[in-house]
Amino acid sequence: MSSLGLSFLNAKQIIEMGYFYFIKQESAPKRIGKFILVNMIIALGLVVFFCPKCFLSLRGLKLIYPDFIFSFFMSSSLAYGGFVVEAYFNKKISWVSFPVKRLFLTLLIYLTYSFVVSYLISVIGYLIMIPEITLDNINWVSMMDETIFPVGVALVLITLFTARSWLYEWRNAAIEAEQLRTEKLAGQYQSLKNQLNPHFLFNSLNVLTNLVYENADQSASFIQQLSKIYRYVLDVQQEELVSLADEIGFAQNYLSLQKIRFEENLIYDIKTDYIDNFYLPPLSLQLLLENAIKHNVVSMEHPLKITIHQKGDVLIVCNNLQAKNSQEIGRKGIGLENIKRRYELMSDKMPVITKTETEFSVKLPLLILKK
Repeated sequence: MSSLGLSFLNAKQIIEMGYFYFIKQESAPKRIGKFILVNMIIALGLVVFFCPKCFLSLRGLKLIYPDFIFSFFMSSSLAYGGFVVEAYFNKKISWVSFPVKRLFLTLLIYLTYSFVVSYLISVIGYLIMIPEITLDNINWVSMMDETIFPVGVALVLITLFTARSWLYEWRNAAIEAEQLRTEKLAGQYQSLKNQLNPHFLFNSLNVLTNLVYENADQSASFIQQLSKIYRYVLDVQQEELVSLADEIGFAQNYLSLQKIRFEENLIYDIKTDYIDNFYLPPLSLQLLLENAIKHNVVSMEHPLKITIHQKGDVLIVCNNLQAKNSQEIGRKGIGLENIKRRYELMSDKMPVITKTETEFSVKLPLLILKK
């Protein structure tokens, strides 16, 4: 983007934005009808303001008819530009994050648009309504005076558009913040429930009991890894995002414990670049790994194979699909819904879930924190 931000808009984007707003949406007829009606009222109001006596006679009505058409096209063009500019910047620049930048670029681009459009409409209007005026004798400089009032109207319009957009976005930001807080609490509860449930703890203690008698060194390693898992769970409870490196480290500890439990029946492979500026919701990997182990057969005849690898800004978690029973095949799981919801609240990127007859994979978008 250039310093003035003029590269934001081009003719194609303007046409597409207007097409989507007025035609492609389901409420297009209602929107178009309302748009035309409002601009007809504005045009009528302007004509009444400048020539109230013209409505007292048929001759007066005939005289102001061209002015009404002119005012309608002027008002419609300015309003259309306001809708396009507002819709475009709503997608590009947030009022919450960059209020000054948003205000400056909105005013700059819309007022520039208003000046150019009002100037062109004024020139065309004079050429059509006054036969004596032609392209050869028109006073191009004096036409500048004809843009003063339309640009003033445009300033009022953009003030209304800006106030509406600002209030709407701040309201949505407040709602999303509350949703995120609620979802965070729910996620904390769910992660604690998943990690500290009696089943997981019971299995871990059973494995530890056997190791104490069979291999003291391995039991010590098991205890260390188990403590790291619970420490990590407690440390990230207040975090909305954690680094990829931290999450991978946790996944390695978690899978190491499961490896001791299932031995050669569980096979896993982790390959990542450990790029520090990548982040994702905490315990996302734990939820996916737990789902894989919980819903699939893990045996000597059917070993469970889990891979975690990074592909650019995506982390792919994949396992061979060997569901314990037919009911498990179509099951989404609370963990997946929890992850999807947290991504939805924090980013426009969403996890992609792929299931075939032999494989189940989840692609987690890796996020970059904005400074």
